[in-house]
Amino acid sequence: MGENVKLVKPTVELREEYLDFYDEWKASGEDMVPWVIKKDPAKFDDMIQSLHDAEIGESLPAGWVPDSTYWLMTDHNRLAGVVNIRHSLTEKLLNIGGHIGYGIRPSERRKGYATKLLSLSLQKTKELGIKKTLVVCDKWNEASKRTILNNGGKPDLDFIEEDGNVILRYWIDTEDKK
Repeated sequence: MGENVKLVKPTVELREEYLDFYDEWKASGEDMVPWVIKKDPAKFDDMIQSLHDAEIGESLPAGWVPDSTYWLMTDHNRLAGVVNIRHSLTEKLLNIGGHIGYGIRPSERRKGYATKLLSLSLQKTKELGIKKTLVVCDKWNEASKRTILNNGGKPDLDFIEEDGNVILRYWIDTEDKK
């Protein structure tokens, strides 16, 4: 990785960098993870406002919990990844979503950003008062599994979705994090 990274709140000032990130992901044809990056950025100011509203629990769909979104920025002001942190868990999130969903843009993978992004995200969950953080990934996703284990993930029971996909579930003791 070789450079410092930090989590920043989404802002309209980073519009061009976010659109570059978004367009790269769309062009890859991959599923966009975490779910918040699927939001259409055409009305960018509105998208940013919706992210801020979600953090304070405003205008949430029924059954949703407040969540915080952060962008992982490099020293060179490049948006390398996005994380979405749920402040609490519903039954569905307990099975397949967890507290933290994150993704690294395709061109920045295999550089150590995911491990750093999860580590910084765990500090945010600690700030939210979450003592044990649930992080999940699909069984086939070896890179995510390694990232979670590298951040102290302890395996829990797997969850099998209706289509047979296996979700690996890991708990991380947030109190141990600096």
